[in-house]
Amino acid sequence: MTTELRTGEAVAPAGGIVRSPAAAVPLRTPLVRRIPWTLLVFIVMATVPWLGSRYDTFLAAQIVIDALFAVSLNLLLGTTGLVSFGHVAYFGVGAYVCGILMKTYGVPFVIAFPAAGLGAALFALVSGYFCVRLIKLYFAMLTLAFSQIVWAICYKWNSVTGGDQGVPEIPYPHLHWMLSLPGCGDLSIGDRFYLLALVLVAVSLAVVHRIVRSPFGRVLTTVRDNPERAAFLGINVRAYQLASFVVAGGFAGLAGALYGIFSRGVFADYVFWSKSAEVIIMAILGGMEFFWGPPVGAAALVWLNQAITDYTQYWPFVLGTILLILLFVFPGGIVGGLVAGFRLIQRVGRRRLSPRHA
Repeated sequence: MTTELRTGEAVAPAGGIVRSPAAAVPLRTPLVRRIPWTLLVFIVMATVPWLGSRYDTFLAAQIVIDALFAVSLNLLLGTTGLVSFGHVAYFGVGAYVCGILMKTYGVPFVIAFPAAGLGAALFALVSGYFCVRLIKLYFAMLTLAFSQIVWAICYKWNSVTGGDQGVPEIPYPHLHWMLSLPGCGDLSIGDRFYLLALVLVAVSLAVVHRIVRSPFGRVLTTVRDNPERAAFLGINVRAYQLASFVVAGGFAGLAGALYGIFSRGVFADYVFWSKSAEVIIMAILGGMEFFWGPPVGAAALVWLNQAITDYTQYWPFVLGTILLILLFVFPGGIVGGLVAGFRLIQRVGRRRLSPRHA
């Protein structure tokens, strides 16, 4: 009669079975991975209008919108491997399209919001057609050139964009229906718009996450890692890069539409190149190799910016110093550092359970 041995069991000299200490501990999914972090963060963010002040709601709204903007950039930067210095152009196009439609033509938000994403995606299609024909630094500089063209148009086309005066006093969407919801009767219009923006951003992030995890997203990572090999396998590299460019531009436009309403106006400064540098910092600071890295980076940068400006007039110097320290301490971003620390704890725990340390 033969005895089948399972992993972690050994035959004793007398013929019995000895279990190693490591086998005595069942393999389970770590508790950290079983916690629905995304749902918990969404619930916490949704309670801000009730538990926090108006300033907290203002800060949370800016973080939520910047998170979508940063994730849209990371679809190019982290997933496709394209460094864009002009991503703010699509953010601005979406802001202007939504703002002009709502204020000048009285178009309802339910139409103006998707129109902003569509308008930004169409402009990304046109500009991306030329950008993807270049590589690396030349690609980045061409995106910056398109961004400056958009800024010049917004700054000079007074009859449409308002020039340096912009498009002020963009109205809030009609959100009276939210007053009938439980617990929302006493919320201000700003609080109700924050909740609407939170839901729209959550849906948008879910769509982007699905795109990244889809076969289309896997092809983009293949193009990022080795475009020559991808072309050898029959993949149309430029077509996939252009598709990624269009999708990223569309979601940036949605973020811009929300930001224009949030700030109650759209101005030419929104499409200046420095805004692109800001969102790149968000993606790198949070960890562009992780999907949730850019939102974490957006939250960190917005919070640091607001906190430091309250204490010193030399906030650019202090903020830059803190960012340098964070990037040196966490070369893979904040999320990358947390993941590395969690894996280190796991390795230490496994060593303690191994037979050598029994």
